[in-house]
Amino acid sequence: MSRLPRTLLYLVFAVILLSRTFPVGESAIGVNWGTISFHRLKPSTVVDLLKDNKITKVKLFDADPDALAALVGSGIEVMVGIPNEMLAALSSSTDASDLWVRQNVSRYVFKGGADIRYVAVGNEPFLTSYSGQFQSLVVPALLNLQQSLVKANLAGYVKLVVPCNADAYESSLPSQGAFRPELTQIMTQLVSFLNSNGSPFVVNIYPFLSLYGNSDFPQDYAFFEGSSHPVTDGSNVYYNAFDGNFDTLVSALNKLGYGQMPIVIGEVGWPTDGAVGANLTAARFFNQGLINHVLSNKGTPLRPGFPPMDIYLFSLVDEGAKSVLPGNFERHWGIFSFDGQAKYALNLGLGNSLLKNAKNIEYLPSRWCVADPFKDLTNVVNHMRIACSVADCTTLDYGGSCNGIGANGNISYAFNSYYQLQMQNAQSCDFDGLGMVTFLDPSVGDCRFLVGVTDHKKSLAFRPTHRRTTIWISILWWMWFFQML
Repeated sequence: MSRLPRTLLYLVFAVILLSRTFPVGESAIGVNWGTISFHRLKPSTVVDLLKDNKITKVKLFDADPDALAALVGSGIEVMVGIPNEMLAALSSSTDASDLWVRQNVSRYVFKGGADIRYVAVGNEPFLTSYSGQFQSLVVPALLNLQQSLVKANLAGYVKLVVPCNADAYESSLPSQGAFRPELTQIMTQLVSFLNSNGSPFVVNIYPFLSLYGNSDFPQDYAFFEGSSHPVTDGSNVYYNAFDGNFDTLVSALNKLGYGQMPIVIGEVGWPTDGAVGANLTAARFFNQGLINHVLSNKGTPLRPGFPPMDIYLFSLVDEGAKSVLPGNFERHWGIFSFDGQAKYALNLGLGNSLLKNAKNIEYLPSRWCVADPFKDLTNVVNHMRIACSVADCTTLDYGGSCNGIGANGNISYAFNSYYQLQMQNAQSCDFDGLGMVTFLDPSVGDCRFLVGVTDHKKSLAFRPTHRRTTIWISILWWMWFFQML
C-alpha cells in the first residue's frame, strides 16, 4: 500500500473516531416558551412569532394542549416537559406512563403533526432546595416512560432527558468538577440511561444568578467580552462563567466515565428588570455574547471546537404571574415582552438580522388607570397592596425600571396594572374614588405603563396550567391506587 492511501486511511479513521467522541454539527438556538402569564398570547400567535424569527426549536414546561396543537405542522422541534409533581405517579405505574405518552405524545406525533423530539422528565428535580424530594423518583419514571415510548413505537425518535440545575455539580475549578456526593449513584444511573438511549445531558446555566447571589462575583466574568478576573485551571484559562460552568459539568461526567456525552443547555439567559443588574443593556450584552460565542464553534477548553449541542434561551416572553420567591427578576426573562414585542435588538444568528415583533396583536383601548391628583391619597396603601397582590408590580421595587417614578407614580402604576388585568373594567379603576381613567400615556422614561391584550384567555394563564397539572396528578394517582388493589 502506498504512503498516500495509507495517510488517507488514517485521516478517515481519525474523523470516525472524533465523530464518536463528540456530537458533530453546529449548535442550534432554541427558546423556552413559558405560559405563566397574566396576558397570554394566543398559541398560534406565538408559533407565528417563532417562525417569523426562524426559531426551529422550542421547549415547553408542560404538555400544554393548546401549545402543542398550535405547533402541529409548524416544523418546529419540540421538547415537552413533565412537571416534578407528576414524577411520583409516573415512577409507580406503567399504566400511568402509558396514558401520559398516549395523551401528550402519540396524539400529536403523526405525519405533518408536532415534531416532538424530547420529553423532559421533571425540571431541575435534584435542586438542593428540594431536599431530595424528587431524587428517588427520576430513574423509575424514566424507565416507565421509556417502556411506554417503546410500546408506542416512538422510542427511536422521541428521547427522554432530565433538565438539571447547575447546582447538581460543584468544584472550585472546572477540572475538578464532580456531582454532589449524595447524587453520585443516581447520576451514574441517569447518565448510563441517557447514553444507552442516545439522549443528551440537559443542564441549566445562569451566570446572572451567580452575580445576583454573590457580591464578590466579578461582573465582567458573567459576560463574554473577556474578564480582568479570569480563572486559571492548570494550562486552561477561563474568561467567562459559562465556559467554566460547562467544563465543570464535563469533568463531572468524565469522573463517571461519560466525559464525551453530548450536552444541551436547557435554560440560559438574562432578565431585563426586577433587580440591580437586570436591565435591557445587560440582557442584550449577555445574550448576544452568548449566541456569538456558541455559534463561533470555538467550544470550551475541555471541549475545543465542540460547543453545546443546542442551547435554549430563557425565555421567549415575560411571564408576569411567576413566583417571585427567587427574586422579582423571575417575571422578566423574556427576549420579548408579554405582547410579543422585542425588548432589544438581538441577532439570533438564524438568518434574520434582528428580532421581529409578533404581528396582529389585539390590544385593549389606549387608556390607563392612574391616581387622581386631586384626591387625598393618605389611605391608599391598602389599595396598592391589594392591586399588587393580584397584578405584577415588580418593576417598582429596588433595581426595577419603575423604581424612581415617585410615590404618586408608584400608586398609578399599581392601579393601572390591576386595571389592565381586569380587562379595563370601569369598576377596577375606582379604588374608593382614588383612581381615574386617562387617555394620556403615563409612561416615564424606561418605566412603561402597560396596555393589556385581548388575545389571552379570560382565565389567567397560570391557573389553567396549575389546574391541568393537578388533574393529571389526580388521574395518575388513581390509576396507581387501583393497580395496587
